Amino acid sequence: MITIISSTNRPGSSTLKLAKIYQQKLQEKGVEAGILSLAQLPANIIESDLYNKRSAEFEPIQQIVTNTDKFIFLIPEYNGSFPGVLKVFIDACSFPESFYDKKAALVGLSSGKYGNIRGVDHFTGVCHYLHLNIMALKIHIAAIHKEFDEDGNLFKPDTLKFVNEQIDKIITF
Repeated sequence: MITIISSTNRPGSSTLKLAKIYQQKLQEKGVEAGILSLAQLPANIIESDLYNKRSAEFEPIQQIVTNTDKFIFLIPEYNGSFPGVLKVFIDACSFPESFYDKKAALVGLSSGKYGNIRGVDHFTGVCHYLHLNIMALKIHIAAIHKEFDEDGNLFKPDTLKFVNEQIDKIITF
């Protein structure tokens, strides 16, 4: 099972739009993938699901993570790194079984010109600690707001080329 993680809880985010595009492209290749938006996290996750606690609200999310073999993390830039809510999510998941020896592809995106290179590197370090195997091809999409056409689709040839290449690689990874 592949799960696409929209790694922000921001309403109406470009990250979630991109997650839907990844899901559609995987489906076109005959691969089903779910989307887990961090906007789905319980509002009180810091009190309810850290330090060996588990809430009824988080349990279905934990089940998705447990049942996932491969992840695609779409990681927007927040203050030169990855969103804090992504770290809270990782910390709330059962350790080590949630991510240990599973596989992941990483995609950085930003409104600026570097596509969250630093944040993806920071998150790679977290993944290594978790023993989450990271695919070598990492994509960085800069100026994300300029990547979507009026219908919400990616349209720039280079971006489409790398997204498709990454999708092909995660399928066989």
